[in-house]
Amino acid sequence: MVDFNYFAPTEVVFGSRSEEQLAMLVRKYGGSKVLVHYGGGSARKSGLLDKIERLLREGGVEYVMLGGVVPNPRLSKVHEGIGLCRREKVDFILAVGGGSVIDSSKAIAYGVPYDGDVWDVYMQRYTPVTCLPVASVLTIPAAGSEMSESSVITNEDGDVKIGYSNNLSRPKFAIMNPERTYTLPPYQTAAGVTDIMMHTMERYFSHDGDMNLTDAVAEALLRTMMECVPEVLRDPENYRYRAQIMWGGSLAHNDLTGCGRIGDWATHQLEHELSGMFDVTHGAGLAAVWPSWARYVLKCDVSRFVRFAVNVMGVENDFTDPEGTAVRGIEAMERFYHSIGMPINIRELIGREITDAEIGEMVRKCSHGYTITQGQFKVLSPEDLTAIYNLAR
Repeated sequence: MVDFNYFAPTEVVFGSRSEEQLAMLVRKYGGSKVLVHYGGGSARKSGLLDKIERLLREGGVEYVMLGGVVPNPRLSKVHEGIGLCRREKVDFILAVGGGSVIDSSKAIAYGVPYDGDVWDVYMQRYTPVTCLPVASVLTIPAAGSEMSESSVITNEDGDVKIGYSNNLSRPKFAIMNPERTYTLPPYQTAAGVTDIMMHTMERYFSHDGDMNLTDAVAEALLRTMMECVPEVLRDPENYRYRAQIMWGGSLAHNDLTGCGRIGDWATHQLEHELSGMFDVTHGAGLAAVWPSWARYVLKCDVSRFVRFAVNVMGVENDFTDPEGTAVRGIEAMERFYHSIGMPINIRELIGREITDAEIGEMVRKCSHGYTITQGQFKVLSPEDLTAIYNLAR
């Protein structure tokens, strides 16, 4: 077990009437003029944006609107938001949506007080010392950005997708109404749960294996997500299971499931290049990469994969063949992915064979021009990254 600091200051307001507290919460955390940042037309069609505008007006909070955030949120939209906030003297960012909207909001929050280009933050050429406060009304449980310190932005110039983490941008509050997730399409629901699970699995696959309480929390979260997603795919308006998925998304990425250990995160880095190049859904990309990563690194710690197979995937432990038990756990996860409509390789993800040139370009970006490694469970060189992409073809 490694020493750790646990910091999760976001105020969570959870339930079917949670939005009613919006204006009070904005004022509580110092907001007087708000940027309401959102994605496409679904937030408007559902009536949520109209309700948010009404609640802010009735609560005496000024606001301006900026929509148009897309999956794998774009730097150009961030620049647009920074300009709008400066012109309108906005002092608070409210994200209405899922991880992409929240990540875009965090980037805007960094950029408003910074004289340079906010992309400097993501390239780690500048470390922010302040940012505007951010909060969210969550509609898509997946990324966990509503309680995390991280955000990921795509720069269209070169299709570069980079994440950045800083506690300055942890949301002040997160309003979570599971009813807002009833209309999520099945594919988006399944991809979201995959992302939730991977946020825990990236932390779970660690050599710091003596933190049994953290392990037990992580395993319970993974099993619960696997139990819930088939139920909501059958019955999209099942509040009980939607609520558990929504709460699971936050717990998976507010660092609770990683206390006392160093996580891996190689699967996320490998996937970032896939979604940067092919603009695929992040959760689906994770499902396409993880089985190949798992097989490639398995022998670094067979016992950790055995524990995963037995405690999470329900595989019978063959004490005479630990590696066989571990492999059956990976195969069980592949069956689960397929059962909820997720891919297990790149061909299934993008609908064609990936080329050697495309793999080479992703490896170049993932290794920052062959200058860095990825991962902690097994430290991956550019040659290792190439091998995993090839396994995932």
